[in-house]
Amino acid sequence: MDLFLQLSLVIVVAAVISGILHKLKQPLIIGHIITGLLIGPALFNNPSIKEIVDTLSQVGIALLLFLIGLNLTPKVIKEVGKVSLLASLGQIVVTASAGFLISFYLKYSIITSLYIAVALTFSSTIIILKLLSDKHDLAKLYSKISIGVLLIQDLVVAIILIGLAGFGRSGFDLRLMILTLIKGVVLVDLILLFSVYVMPKLTAMFAKSQEFLFLFSVGWGLGLASLFHWLGFSVEVGALAAGVVLSVSPYHFEISSRLRPLRDFFIILFFILIGSRINIGSLRANVVPIIVLTLFVVILKPVIVTFLTGVMGYRKRVSFLTGLNFSQISEFSLILVMLGINLGHLDGSLISVITVVALLSIATSTYLVLFGNKIYPLFQKLVYERKGNKQIVEDKEIFDVILFGCNRVGYDFIETFRHLKEKFLVVDFDPEVIDNLKNDKINCRYGDADDNEFLEELSLDKVKMVISTIPDFETNQFLISKIKQNNKHSVIIAISHNVDEAVSLYESGATYVITPHFLGGKYATMLIAKYGFEVDKFATERDRHLKDLSKRKELGHDHPLPEVFR
Repeated sequence: MDLFLQLSLVIVVAAVISGILHKLKQPLIIGHIITGLLIGPALFNNPSIKEIVDTLSQVGIALLLFLIGLNLTPKVIKEVGKVSLLASLGQIVVTASAGFLISFYLKYSIITSLYIAVALTFSSTIIILKLLSDKHDLAKLYSKISIGVLLIQDLVVAIILIGLAGFGRSGFDLRLMILTLIKGVVLVDLILLFSVYVMPKLTAMFAKSQEFLFLFSVGWGLGLASLFHWLGFSVEVGALAAGVVLSVSPYHFEISSRLRPLRDFFIILFFILIGSRINIGSLRANVVPIIVLTLFVVILKPVIVTFLTGVMGYRKRVSFLTGLNFSQISEFSLILVMLGINLGHLDGSLISVITVVALLSIATSTYLVLFGNKIYPLFQKLVYERKGNKQIVEDKEIFDVILFGCNRVGYDFIETFRHLKEKFLVVDFDPEVIDNLKNDKINCRYGDADDNEFLEELSLDKVKMVISTIPDFETNQFLISKIKQNNKHSVIIAISHNVDEAVSLYESGATYVITPHFLGGKYATMLIAKYGFEVDKFATERDRHLKDLSKRKELGHDHPLPEVFR
């Protein structure tokens, strides 16, 4: 069988197994590893096919880190906020420390325990964001915190990869480390200068042709990765740096969307290769470590993140759902162990242990994340929430209007209510939003529209109007049902980005459903009907719109980003 047929067989088997796992709602990464486990030992006896798959998998790793870097824009990092930074660093320190102690207790050496501790610390950016996207929860607070923590983790990953450049098979070399740091500083400075003065002109030129932009992006990512490797760094660091440089480009969304299919194909081969290296014999001797480490990842990591988020002032539900997102280990964990093996720091059998832990934790995490809202009531009493955090409406204060959610759309309602001098209350579950509202002397409460106990504290039976700018369909359905139980005459306005869901909200009792994507076009047609071809009238509308946009930018408002992280 020639190389083409062998590689084709690998892809066909991977497609069949992945199709089965897709039906089971499992991440396809598990199917790829199982493919390698099933056909790898027989197929990779051929050195040629093994070398080809190994090389192509390296391309997949480089593209993976290139796309991660592409999403690390300064704007995104700024939006991460204090909570993500503190929660991420706190989680890394606590998880790594606990992981090291557990690994050392399991009789692993100090070096091996350090690798295991780091491998267990990080969570999968790809899997978490895919699951959140499937749940349509990317706009929710707990998702924003999770994304922020993941971005900080990605930055720490880059630092670790740079640190590994100072190690060799003979151990730590201080002279090599210093030399590497000097080369790194010089290289970073040169790249920054290039990205400021040269890259904008290059990308603008290449963007004139979609095909050229695609080719340039691949060449830039793999070329810089190769340059870093040649200078003594890892390919991964170079690919990450290449992505960060392009992240400030106005074309980075287009680049990201075009490179994803290419990345997905090559990364499949990486995980198939990982699966082929699982040694069933070594697993029998490592059953206890596998069970202990898996329980640590699935149980203790979420507990750590949940506690840290609760300490920072978030409500129980937000803390709990955030914690569940970190109940698995990252694809970087496998890359790290492979690097350790290649550097001679680790025994080859450890890849089998970490791979099985990854399989078990990813499978378990999938169900925990997807069914987090149903699991939450079972553990609600055990979740930590900082005392004094929960705000009660004293004496059931009565408001004419209650607004749930105060960002983008909610901002317009606040201005309207101020003008009409209506007595209104704003409810939001983001502490930063609440602080800003308090500074503006606006009646507000920190609370979650999904929290039945919190809703009981509000005078829903007396309210004249309830408005929800929360984009989550299930939350709006629950809110409408709750209001209808208490007040059948209240006006209820909700928001929806989906036609079928908008219709369902009407059927549930909504008085009016806002559909933002359609309202923009409708408003524009109203302007055309009103002004015709009078340029001066449109100029007035433009000036008014620019003033409003400037105010929104000052407040930090923006349109929801495309699903860059899928």
